[in-house]
Amino acid sequence: MDHTHFLASLTAEDRAHLTQRSDMLGLWHLGVHLSVIVALGAAISAGIPFWWLLLPVQGIAVVFLFTLVHETTHKTPFATPVLNEVVGHVAGFLVLLPFKWFRYFHLAHHRFTNDPERDPELQGGERPNTLGGYAWHVTGLPTWAGLARQILKNATDRAEDTYLPGRIRPSLRRESRWMLAGYATLTATLPFDGTLFWVWILPALLGQPFLRLYLLAEHGRCPAVANMFENTRTTFTSSMVRFLAWNMPYHAEHHAYPAVPFHKLPDLHRIALPHLSRTSDGYIRFTREFAASLGQPEMTSRDVAKQAAEHQI
Repeated sequence: MDHTHFLASLTAEDRAHLTQRSDMLGLWHLGVHLSVIVALGAAISAGIPFWWLLLPVQGIAVVFLFTLVHETTHKTPFATPVLNEVVGHVAGFLVLLPFKWFRYFHLAHHRFTNDPERDPELQGGERPNTLGGYAWHVTGLPTWAGLARQILKNATDRAEDTYLPGRIRPSLRRESRWMLAGYATLTATLPFDGTLFWVWILPALLGQPFLRLYLLAEHGRCPAVANMFENTRTTFTSSMVRFLAWNMPYHAEHHAYPAVPFHKLPDLHRIALPHLSRTSDGYIRFTREFAASLGQPEMTSRDVAKQAAEHQI
């Protein structure tokens, strides 16, 4: 069953249950995530024994705010609309991601998932297929550079991507200029107090490779087909990773039904599990398999049809 037939099979009661949003659950999840960041930052600032071992851990906690930004683009973490907007902008600032721009970028990704011609995630060569390209991608440096360029493009009114309606360009310009002003102000404090460098900037650089590896599992080595149960992967992982990623390891489920908030994705997963076509037993296993597949051609719709036919025999 493809995702469209799956959605059609859901009852009105199923839909009402699955799409119920909650300020309380969203704020609790956000509070715990931010508490982890604050606690780790305090330990690093205090210089506790072996504090430097906490830098990549802090970085992972910080860069995985990306998954919160992702959720807020769908307006699902909180029932109150303004909470989604405010939290999305603040979290986006912390991970160098202009929130308004990303909403349109990400909605285009949902509309054209894994389409090499129209999915904006693929237009920048996001999926490496050589060992060198893979290593460079995983450093996270191309990502940081690309985000910095996008902010500058938005700020100078040069964002002309086809998925951006012309009417939002003034708001994109204002958003990016405010972001640049904020970064400039914070940078000016560094010569007098290096705290931000040790609790935010350096950790984010160290944490970004873990986010890159995580994100590759969402669609990497999945075919360019319309069925969200085929072009998107769900990864089975620990509750800690699911918490940090706001349940986005249930990614095929999310793509099949984007209106479902993070705290309802486990319920959707239980219903959709028999129909999932692309899954992986953990990120370490996926990473090994992805690295082993470098140099091989991406799957096509013909490959998917052939696999299905062989499965039926």
